[in-house]
Amino acid sequence: MMRRFNFVAFTAVLVVTVAGALSFSAFTANAQCLPSQGSNSARASSWVAGAQAGYNWQQNAFVYGLETDLSGTGLKSSMSGGLTGTCANDAANTSAKIPWYGTVRGRAGWTNGNALFYGTGGLAYGKVDLSSTFNSGGLSTSASTSSVRAGWVVGAGLEYKLRPDVFLNLGYQYVDLGTASLASSNLPISQTASAHAAFHVATIGLNWRFAPSDRSPKSWEGMYVGAHVGGAWGNRTDANYSVLAPSDIRLKRDIALVGRLDDGLGLYRYRYLWSDTVYVGVMAQEVALIHPEAVVRSGLDHYLRVDYGRLGLQLMTLPEWEVRSKAAQL
Repeated sequence: MMRRFNFVAFTAVLVVTVAGALSFSAFTANAQCLPSQGSNSARASSWVAGAQAGYNWQQNAFVYGLETDLSGTGLKSSMSGGLTGTCANDAANTSAKIPWYGTVRGRAGWTNGNALFYGTGGLAYGKVDLSSTFNSGGLSTSASTSSVRAGWVVGAGLEYKLRPDVFLNLGYQYVDLGTASLASSNLPISQTASAHAAFHVATIGLNWRFAPSDRSPKSWEGMYVGAHVGGAWGNRTDANYSVLAPSDIRLKRDIALVGRLDDGLGLYRYRYLWSDTVYVGVMAQEVALIHPEAVVRSGLDHYLRVDYGRLGLQLMTLPEWEVRSKAAQL
């Protein structure tokens, strides 16, 4: 008799659960994946090619001057995925690229025969593009930013005279154009992404010197132009994606208390302003008083969200909550 009763109870629970699942809307389906989050990071490596021009002055073995260069790159950090605990068909894609950059630098070094060893540093500038898209539970949010940014550069190199007017150059630069960032939200999903547009560059090139007529062939003094090719690596990009329950009381209607937890936190049934589905969950304003560590305030829309995982709870529809309550009583 007891086995038959348990079988009937189990069957009833199963029927109610399936019936509740079939009635979920797209947003309801998204809620079943809560709490959910993900992150990803990437670096890039690429080719570099460009041109440079400058002017050297010389005093004995000391050589100093100014140089400017402009380079194109294929430096692109691209990533997808990185999501955990997500709904089916969720996707996240973020990319950051630096299509070109330039520098204006001072140079100073010492010459020894046909070789010149130098250090360099100065202003850097370049184009930084960042874009990100996050899809979850039928919702989507995306953002992009593109700007010419200024930063700094340091480096070192070796030049070698192949002829009095032709120099072979081996150079290294570390370029930092600062950090580009973005954020976007489409309740209840949100994302942030940032790209530290800092990268290393190693090049080989040739310089042609236009020496003043009164200078010795052994001199490094004079104007020069040249071209270079090489490689670059860096451009670290990070992204965070989240699906947090929008538990702000301002986004809810038809609110009714259904019980309280041991810590005094209330459980309420309610509907969101945009949905007729009835949920059972908490109110963010009340959670902020008892468990402030579980509340996230969006900088985009200023609504409060609750990380249910920190509370040891799960956002549920009313049918789900009723099934679990009945099962707990059996």
